[in-house]
Amino acid sequence: MWNERYNNETYAYGINPNTFLTAMYDKLPSGKILCIGEGEGRNAVWLAEQENSVTAVDISEIGLKKANKLAKSRGVTITTVHSNLADFEIENGEWDAIVSIFCHLPPDLRHDIHRRCVEGLRPGGAFLLEAYAPLQLEYKTGGPSAVEMMMDVPSLTTELTGLEFFHLQERVREVIEGEFHNRAGAVVQVFARKSH
Repeated sequence: MWNERYNNETYAYGINPNTFLTAMYDKLPSGKILCIGEGEGRNAVWLAEQENSVTAVDISEIGLKKANKLAKSRGVTITTVHSNLADFEIENGEWDAIVSIFCHLPPDLRHDIHRRCVEGLRPGGAFLLEAYAPLQLEYKTGGPSAVEMMMDVPSLTTELTGLEFFHLQERVREVIEGEFHNRAGAVVQVFARKSH
């Protein structure tokens, strides 16, 4: 599915970074940052432009090729890893920050990935997430069509045990990101840190 979506000249979700990421960036530790489900690289490339060492993981090799092309056009370098997240090793205590933007996964895999993200952060490291919430099924402006693929505050609070939440909310906002996100959407947002 994702290779098919990304297999054209345009960028499906645009080339600009997610606005929740840019709004929260001043709170994000700089350094070694992992972007999961990163697709065509808009967030990873922007983070690299802020002088971070960025690794982008995605299941789509076409998406990652476009991510590297975007990085080159912006004069930065990112590390890309072609992998199913189920098979990707998030090493313990390795990352200053982990970023998950609209990375929707089946519940069992999501629970496992979020647990591994918490373990993968260094003390003081940050986890930033924006995803569609269940109410998005009424808006139909992007995201999965199955409620179990959505995320909400109660489930994320459980899945991210071990982090201290500084921003955790569900809200409706204008999501203007390329062809596939271009109207109001119901989202859940997380900014949390791992204690020292």
